[in-house]
Amino acid sequence: MKRRTFIKGVAVSSVMGLTAIDLQARSVQKHKRSDGVLKGKEFFLDIDYTSVNLTGRSAVATTINGQLPGPTLVWQEGDTITLHVTNHLKKSSSIHWHGIILPAPMDGVPGISYKGIPPGKTFTYRFKVQQHGTYWYHSHSGFQEQTGMYGSIIIKAKKKEPFRVDRDYVVLLSDWSDEKPSAIYRKLKLSSDYYNFNQRTVGDFFSEIKNKGLGKAFSDRKMWNSMRMSDRDLSDVTGYTYTYLMNGKNPATQFKALFKKGEKIRLRFINGAAMSFFDVRIPGLKMTVVAADGNHIKPVSVDEFRIGVAETYDVIVQPKSNKAYAIFAQSIERSGYALGSLTPASTLLAKAPRMDKPQPLSMADMGMDMKKMKKNSMKGMKMPMKKYRWSAMEAQKYPITKLPMAKGVQSTMMAMDPKYRLEDPGVGLRKNGRRVLTYADLKNRYSTRRDKKPDREIILHLTGNMERYMWSINGIKYADAKPLQFHYGERLRITFINDTMMNHPMHLHGMWSDLETGDDNHLVRKHTIIVQPGSKISYRVTVDAKGGWAYHCHLLYHMAGMFRKVVVA
Repeated sequence: MKRRTFIKGVAVSSVMGLTAIDLQARSVQKHKRSDGVLKGKEFFLDIDYTSVNLTGRSAVATTINGQLPGPTLVWQEGDTITLHVTNHLKKSSSIHWHGIILPAPMDGVPGISYKGIPPGKTFTYRFKVQQHGTYWYHSHSGFQEQTGMYGSIIIKAKKKEPFRVDRDYVVLLSDWSDEKPSAIYRKLKLSSDYYNFNQRTVGDFFSEIKNKGLGKAFSDRKMWNSMRMSDRDLSDVTGYTYTYLMNGKNPATQFKALFKKGEKIRLRFINGAAMSFFDVRIPGLKMTVVAADGNHIKPVSVDEFRIGVAETYDVIVQPKSNKAYAIFAQSIERSGYALGSLTPASTLLAKAPRMDKPQPLSMADMGMDMKKMKKNSMKGMKMPMKKYRWSAMEAQKYPITKLPMAKGVQSTMMAMDPKYRLEDPGVGLRKNGRRVLTYADLKNRYSTRRDKKPDREIILHLTGNMERYMWSINGIKYADAKPLQFHYGERLRITFINDTMMNHPMHLHGMWSDLETGDDNHLVRKHTIIVQPGSKISYRVTVDAKGGWAYHCHLLYHMAGMFRKVVVA
């Protein structure tokens, strides 16, 4: 992997348009800046095919205004903005404004918000900006997000922010493959561990014997084998095919953020990847987290944080030395990394630190009751491999209660003892000697003590069949599911129980998700929530937006099944 990373890193990153510039595109060029930033109230965005070279090989990307990532859009809170989006592709396309509160017809989800943008047509989005902070946008059509259709959004606040910075940079993380997304998906359907080269070996077993003793090591192996699962199954798609990018730059070409010693620098981290979680640190610098998903939080000083697909975090750093610091984002399964330099000179680049070793999943990640397991010593204990189906619609009948269960076919696992794990940084970050951000650290700067309490609860199980690579909610894939009915004006508690061994970043369109972290006085407001393997998590939603909305896991190859339409009336 190191040799491959080197080979991919030395490739020169380039972006070159394939198509002739028509009259409208010429108009677009007048509004473009050389730094890829667009400001104002009216924007012209062109979706097109573009030739790129990010790995040493030419490939075709789908881009916005010929850029990968697309241009950064700078808006002002309170403004009404207009975005003219023209589709030059040979297939339908779309742009979704992730985390933006807007009318349902402007949300940009084909089949729910509108029909999409046909080839050769222009769709005009128009809405008032009601928030501030760091957000992003991306295609919601097919696999176009994987092939380059994403970009960042900065919304300037109407009021003065509660901190001061001298410089401000976007750090947009993503994953790129020269393989076509349809080929990746086909391989996953044939073998869900196709890209996983982190499987256990005989050498690993002997290491476990040395650390645990023969009996415990053998018992653990027997237990995992009986479940037909691997404790090394951390990501579906890895650095075997992915090159990890930071603002479109590979690890060799590096994104560069300039500073002068003593300055306060805001870094706006966005995870615009299709499938990759990143663990982010800047060796030698503390990071003060000041915003999550665009919303200000009470400052938290950390060494490292995990950013799930579609999440955003704003951090402030203050370099004390005139040296280059590595902005280092390693993938959760440790198969590769994105790299940038926070540097006093563009010619002075940082070296990447050594990647951490991958940590295996634990029984807690499988939602097991550890006390019962120890009591039974695994003697004659059958692992939960039954198949289940839950009806999401049944939730409407039961305020603050659990769902009834029925047999089904879309899930091969059930978490027997799911727990809230808000203080757990997650597999790969446990006991690593660094101060790691957790959801328990996130607290709203403003009091939520008087916020309305939930009127009812909906419990949703995240389910899957890894052998068939099928993902679902309550054991039912999207194609077979009825819409979830939310009632306008109500306050909901939504509780997720993750019956799979994967992390799932769940995203509700059109409404905020007020995460319950144990402190009702400071519920943190987010648009994307990571649900850890074998765990449960809950948040409150004020249903204040009528219409149809998407609700889904933001892992691109999970989205086809782990998806629901929400109807608010």
